[in-house]
Amino acid sequence: MRTRALGAVLVKGGLVGGLAGCGGTQSALDPRGPAAATIADFSWILFAGAAVIFIGTMALAAYGVLLPDRTKGVPPIRFILWGGLVFPGVTLLVLTVATAMVGNAVDFRTHPEEPLRVTVVGNMFWWEVVYPDLPGGPLVTANELRIPVGRPVEVTVTTRDVIHSFWVPALHGKMDLIPGRMNRITLIASEPAILRGQCAEFCGEQHAWMALFVVALDPAEFDGWIARQQAVPEPPDPADEQLVRGRTAFLEAGCGTCHVIRGLAEGPYAAVGQLGPDLTHVGSRLSIGAGVLPNGVGPLAAWIAGVQDIKSGARMPSYSTLDGETLTALARYLESLK
Repeated sequence: MRTRALGAVLVKGGLVGGLAGCGGTQSALDPRGPAAATIADFSWILFAGAAVIFIGTMALAAYGVLLPDRTKGVPPIRFILWGGLVFPGVTLLVLTVATAMVGNAVDFRTHPEEPLRVTVVGNMFWWEVVYPDLPGGPLVTANELRIPVGRPVEVTVTTRDVIHSFWVPALHGKMDLIPGRMNRITLIASEPAILRGQCAEFCGEQHAWMALFVVALDPAEFDGWIARQQAVPEPPDPADEQLVRGRTAFLEAGCGTCHVIRGLAEGPYAAVGQLGPDLTHVGSRLSIGAGVLPNGVGPLAAWIAGVQDIKSGARMPSYSTLDGETLTALARYLESLK
């Protein structure tokens, strides 16, 4: 009885755990858009077919092992012809046709609505996101793609260094980022959601921590976000001495050599760098380090002081020589950029 009870617990636990793995912000089996829904439906068909083939193969193996006398005298050519040629040939032909149909169904290049165009550039190990055709001019952000619900978003992907792969499982399949080449994939979100994407091509030491958050917003909320992102941050109030100190630390530490903050484009330490993420509105993002830490004053301070301990191999040195007060002021200044 105890053995049966334990077995029941293990089976139920396995089923619950397996079903829980089918959902979440980064699951191909929890679609949040029409392309992902089509791919998920096709995946379930493949799972079912694989299960039938597996059960049939195991049944034949058991039949041959347990009842060997009944298999004697059966010409092997029958198994070779039907099991080795006809069955796999027909199965592969059907799958080839079905895959082509699925590929055509998730291609939205002929969608009647004008798409929002976005360019995503892969870097070791973060994502640059550019909205090039906005009425107010181009908008550059990092590690976060915000899109309006229901509208097609044509994402052009490329890379500045090695091969990466853009993959948001809940919205679409994978698209490789290849040096010198521009590939395109069209996303459509069917509901507001915060989804997680991931680089799906091994690209180096921190490949596992090259995440991308996709935030699907209602169209009006998306327009408001665009307006806020295009605004230039106001300088800190002189009465807030800590923010002023943080801004000064950012400039004097040379952060502007690699990063951009619009509004800090003048002076001997202008923040006009192009090597690292644009930090103009870094305080409004969900994470820092391409998903490695949540946003906030504490994580920002930890990141600045020990980036090579947190994300070894990132193209940013650790600023461990900054004193505690300066580090806190710098982190608070960056967190204020919303």
